Amino acid sequence: MPASTHAGKRAPKELLVNIEALLEAYYANQPNPDQPGQRVAFGTSGHRGTSLDSSFTETHILAITQAVCEYRKTRNIEGPLFVGLDTHALSAPAQRTAIEVLAANGVHTLVHAGGKVTPTPVISFSILEYNRGRSSGEAGRADGVVITPSHNPPEDGGFKYNPPHGGPADTDATGWIEKRANALIREGLRSVRRLEYQKALACDFIKEYDYITPYVSALAQVVDMRVVAAAGLRLGADALGGSSGPFWAPIAEKYGFGLDIMNAVSDPQFSFMSVDRDGKIRMDCSSPWAMAGLIEHSARFDLAFGNDPDSDRHGIVTPGGLMNPNHYLAAAAAYLYRHRPGWNEGRKTGRGLGKTLVTSGMLDRVAASLGTPLYEVPVGFKWFVEPLLGGECAFACEESAGASFLRFDGGVWSTDKDGIIMDLLAAEMTAVTGKTPDLLYRELTDRFGVSCYERQDAPASQKQKDILKNLSPADLKAEQLAGDPITGVFTRAPGNNAPIGGLKVSTANGWFAARPSGTEDVYKIYAESFLSQRHLEQLKNEARALVDQAFLAG
Repeated sequence: MPASTHAGKRAPKELLVNIEALLEAYYANQPNPDQPGQRVAFGTSGHRGTSLDSSFTETHILAITQAVCEYRKTRNIEGPLFVGLDTHALSAPAQRTAIEVLAANGVHTLVHAGGKVTPTPVISFSILEYNRGRSSGEAGRADGVVITPSHNPPEDGGFKYNPPHGGPADTDATGWIEKRANALIREGLRSVRRLEYQKALACDFIKEYDYITPYVSALAQVVDMRVVAAAGLRLGADALGGSSGPFWAPIAEKYGFGLDIMNAVSDPQFSFMSVDRDGKIRMDCSSPWAMAGLIEHSARFDLAFGNDPDSDRHGIVTPGGLMNPNHYLAAAAAYLYRHRPGWNEGRKTGRGLGKTLVTSGMLDRVAASLGTPLYEVPVGFKWFVEPLLGGECAFACEESAGASFLRFDGGVWSTDKDGIIMDLLAAEMTAVTGKTPDLLYRELTDRFGVSCYERQDAPASQKQKDILKNLSPADLKAEQLAGDPITGVFTRAPGNNAPIGGLKVSTANGWFAARPSGTEDVYKIYAESFLSQRHLEQLKNEARALVDQAFLAG
C-alpha cells in the first residue's frame, strides 16, 4: 500500500481530533455488551478503544477498575497501587473515574504529585522497588495500573494492569479482569463501588507521590551516567508530547549533562506530530514518518532519541537518521554483554539474551558469538517477566522498539519495557566507544551479513486465522524454503515452549513467521533474509504459499 500524501508532514487541521466531542462521548456513550467491539477486551497491552465508537467510556473504566479491586482481593494484594498516566485526552478522565472506584474500595492509591503524568516503566520500577524483600504471597505487596493506549492515535484510550511482579499481566489475570468487567457492565454496574471525586481525593486512600526522584536517582544503577556526562555529547530528547516530558530535565540536571528537550508540553491533539505512513497521527517513535520532525534536526545532535506517550518504546536518531528498531536492539545487546561484567559474577552460566520470535535473527548471531544463551519467546513482553526477575535474561527485547535490561549488579530494573533507559544506553554506547549505535550496528553487519527484514499483512477470515493459530509442525508440507533446507519449524517458542499462536520456519539464511491478528481480518507475515532483498521477497512469497496450503488443508 502506498504511503499517504500526508506521511512525514505535520498533521493538517482536518486530521486533528475534536477533544470536546471525545470527552463528551466518554461520559455520554454507553457500550452495548452484545457488540463485540464495545466489550472490555484485554489484549497484550490491556483494554484499548475510543469513546467515539463506545469502546472506551466511563462505563468501561468503572467496570475494569472494580474488577481490578476484586482481583486484588482474590490474590491477597493489600499494598499500594501505583498509577501511571500518559497524555492522551482520555487518560485524565479515565484516571479520575478510576480514583472514584479505588477510593470507594479502600485501595491505597498513589498518583503523581501535582497531577503529573507517569511513564509505564516508572510504574514497573516503583512496584519492584516497593516489593523488594517481600515474599510472593505477602499481603503488603504493591501492584499498579497504567492508563495509556501507548503510541495509538490521539482519540484512543487505554487501561492496563501490572501485578506485583511489575510487568504486564498474564492471560490468567487479564482473562479474570476482562470477564468480571463485562459481567459488571451487563448487570448495569450495580456492584461497582464509587465515591464522588472530590470526596475520593480527600479520603485517606488517595495519596500524591513523587515518581520522579526515586527513578531518576536510581538510573546510575543501570546506565553509566558519569561517562555520559563526561563525554559532552550534544543530545536531544523528543518527548513526543508524552509522559517522559517531566522526567528529562530532572535527569539532565541530576547527572550534569546538556540536553535539548523537545515537545515536552502536553497537547492532547498531538498537533505537532508528523503523520504516520498510513495517514494517521500516531506517536510511534520507531516510525520514520512519525519521527520526521526530530529526524529533520538530527544534524544538530551527536545523538537524539524519542519516546511514545507512555515511554515504554524508544527511537534512536543519529546524524544518519532514525535507526531501525531491530538494528539498535542488536547493537545494544552486543554492547551490553561486553560492558556489564557484574551480570555474570557468581554464576556458572551466562545470563540469557531474550528476544521475541519475530525480532531480528541478528540477535541470534550476536548471542552465538558471545556464547550467551538465547531465550526466544512468543510475541508479548509478559513472557520476559519471570526471566528478568530471576536473572535468566539480562537483556530482553521485542522488534517493536521495546526492551529492558538488568542493573550493573545483575539485579532487576523493570519487568516492563523502558524506553528511557534504552535512550540513555545509546548515549552511554556513544560515549564509551566513540561511535553512534548505527556505526556499531554496521560492524555487526560486517561480521554477520546484512539483514533484510520486513513485516506485512495478508487477508484472512476468522476460520483461516483459527487454522493458523492451531497449526502443528507436522502440518508444514515442505523441506525447503527460498532455496535452502528448512532447519526448524516452530509452533512453540524455543525459549519457554509456549504456543506462539502461529508458525515460524527457519533456514540458515533466513526465516519467516506468520501470526493471526487479534483485531483485524488479516494475518501478519514477518520475514528476514541475510542474503539479499530479492531473497527476502522469495521468502515472503513462499511463506504466503505455505500458509495458503495450510488454509486449504484445514
